[in-house]
Amino acid sequence: MGNNIKVIYSCSKCDAQYPKWMGRCTECGNWGTLDKKQQIKKQGKSQTAAVPASQVETLADVTIGSEQRLKSNIHEFDRVLGGGIVSGGVILLGGDPGIGKSTLILQVAGKLAENDNIVLYVSGEESSSQVKTRFGRLGLTTPNLKFLGATDLEIIIATIDEQKPKLVVLDSIQTVHTSAVDSAAGSVGQLKASTAKLVATAKASNIPIVLIGHVTKAGNVAGPRTLEHLVDVVLYLEGDRHHAFRVLRAVKNRFGSTSEVGVFDMQSGGMQEVKDPSKIFLADRKMANPGSVVTAILEGSRVFLVEIQALVSRTNFGYPQRRAAGIDFNRLQLLIAVLIKKAGLYLGNQDIHVNVAGGFKVSEPAVDLAVCVAIASALKGRAVPKEMAVFGEVGLGGELRSVNQSDKRLEELAKMGFRDIILPAPKPNVAPSGIRVTAAESVSQAMAGISQ
Repeated sequence: MGNNIKVIYSCSKCDAQYPKWMGRCTECGNWGTLDKKQQIKKQGKSQTAAVPASQVETLADVTIGSEQRLKSNIHEFDRVLGGGIVSGGVILLGGDPGIGKSTLILQVAGKLAENDNIVLYVSGEESSSQVKTRFGRLGLTTPNLKFLGATDLEIIIATIDEQKPKLVVLDSIQTVHTSAVDSAAGSVGQLKASTAKLVATAKASNIPIVLIGHVTKAGNVAGPRTLEHLVDVVLYLEGDRHHAFRVLRAVKNRFGSTSEVGVFDMQSGGMQEVKDPSKIFLADRKMANPGSVVTAILEGSRVFLVEIQALVSRTNFGYPQRRAAGIDFNRLQLLIAVLIKKAGLYLGNQDIHVNVAGGFKVSEPAVDLAVCVAIASALKGRAVPKEMAVFGEVGLGGELRSVNQSDKRLEELAKMGFRDIILPAPKPNVAPSGIRVTAAESVSQAMAGISQ
């Protein structure tokens, strides 16, 4: 029997496995966390023949019904989920500390509780009096809200089975532990086992569960990436703590699109929905300044207008500095190279700083032209007209490439009072009345059109 036992050493923090003991785990860097474990090797013939086959279904005979969804009446939240919370679904909400995760979920729970729905709020970090104080600050009533202060997963699941609420909120998953895993709460093994049991409970009882998770310095949910694969929906609440705006994104959604975003304004009374983000993001833009230009970006089915700002100054060091806030740094480096090589701008001795005003993060290629124009405007000290906006993708050859749904972008720009738009060729056949559309084939043409 001894030959059938294999000894391994597993880290209690990150669950990494090693063939021999070491003082320090090379994966997570913790000391003294490797524990000895034994695995029994399976021998003999396969037991597949003794296992009975299961019944199968023909997909053509399967009837598809619409999922029952709980609507929180917070439209920005419901929009990101695809119309509401699906019964039996498990949602993982992540975000930086203090970004407003608990505040947003408290508001969702309060709205559902007001509609005669029993909501179970489980917290391993706060007491019932603390949670009630926060509800009072948010102006919410708690007639149907049940509170459970527990970190033992078995107790939590038993309470869910007894209370049978319409929604369960667990704040946070890192504080929960199960007796099935011999490690501390928050470790990889505990996170995986606890989440798997909660998913099984949600499916068996058809009760949706919202899990709040902390994030690492890299911006990912603390724990393994497999934690995101276990749940149905993964949401991230983004934003700068020094700005009031928060953006809710879905990076995974089995019941809807992952391209929709919700915009909130963090106020003393909680998260307020922003139904016209373009107006809010451009509210502080009073006059035209060199290095400032407005562009139209597409997030899901909505068009946002954001201000791209650039600051260019002669460097005091041998190597010029590049800084980016709100856009990808590598993309900024690429666009600077295009401006130097294809547009004839000398930027080799210039520090360049690019920022998306309002703390918004943009990943769409349509912002490329606005970044290029903002840098050129800051370098030459010439302001882009206040009623002018640009959008388009920039290729490595300096050419402009068309972007999706230009008509929707033009409509939003016209609604916000912009009258002069520069975009990639070809020029659209139909444009909103009252605006002048200029189609450019390259970055150089677009800059020439601005200087006229």
